[in-house]
Amino acid sequence: MVRVNVLNDALNAICNAEKRGYRQVLIRPASKVIIKFLKVMMKHGYIGEFEIIDDHRACKIVVHLNGRLNKCGVISPRFDVDIHSIEKWSTNLLPSRQFGFLVLTTSAGIMDHEEAKRKKTGGKILGFFY
Repeated sequence: MVRVNVLNDALNAICNAEKRGYRQVLIRPASKVIIKFLKVMMKHGYIGEFEIIDDHRACKIVVHLNGRLNKCGVISPRFDVDIHSIEKWSTNLLPSRQFGFLVLTTSAGIMDHEEAKRKKTGGKILGFFY
């Protein structure tokens, strides 16, 4: 079987391992988008550190979980989001205004929706976590 969305597979593996109560999870294959998405999650404290294992193929990532993650997912297709519609997307996807983040890919890099508001930039929506 062929993999259609590598980011979706990675986030599903993380979410399922978190539900089962595991302390770490192995993600393969790795990609630049997955690594940047995990950096955003780690910056906000939803996951612990992660290690990239280079096996001279598509790499593997070992993510250390800390039990804070409730749900994470991918938005497919990657819809265009401008500055004014970020608020609409966050109310539709996130459970509350106090917590949870949307992850956007912008011309300034991959970032959460609050950073995109500060930088006054829009982009395409990758996914969410809370």
